[in-house]
Amino acid sequence: MAKPDPISDEDKRRVRDLHAAGESRNAIAKAIGRSGATVSKIADELGLSFDRSAVKAATEAKVADARARRAALMLDLLDDAARLRKQLWAETTYIDHGGRDFTKAEWKQPEPNAADKLKLVQACTTAANASMKLEEHDTGSGGVDGAKSMLGSLVAGLKAAYDQLPPDDAGD
Repeated sequence: MAKPDPISDEDKRRVRDLHAAGESRNAIAKAIGRSGATVSKIADELGLSFDRSAVKAATEAKVADARARRAALMLDLLDDAARLRKQLWAETTYIDHGGRDFTKAEWKQPEPNAADKLKLVQACTTAANASMKLEEHDTGSGGVDGAKSMLGSLVAGLKAAYDQLPPDDAGD
């Protein structure tokens, strides 16, 4: 087994410079082609420390910020689901372009047709499920399965109602 090269002044200078740049012990070791133990030895000689309490605090702050952003997104998704759900029963304007002369036809209906209601329900469910996933991620709550079951029942009920609607001839 070959004996490692002695620690040079250049090694010490590079460790000092890379440490000042905020590099970790392992990153410095890789950059100078030395072991982590050698870098630690050089750092001790130079009075340098790899105390990462500041990094730990910064990481915790970023985690807290991410949690707050997920909470805001979760509420926004619930708002989106509620807005989508309201559209199920709102007056809807339809516009159709076509024909040889590319004519435009525009009409209103008291509420969306059955196909559009299905799409709205799907979008509403997607937004609600995404919101619940975010909540589950941050709380690890066990009540998510019950909520999913409730949403599944809601979707099944809406699908059954959709299946009973008369055919929509207004868009033809």
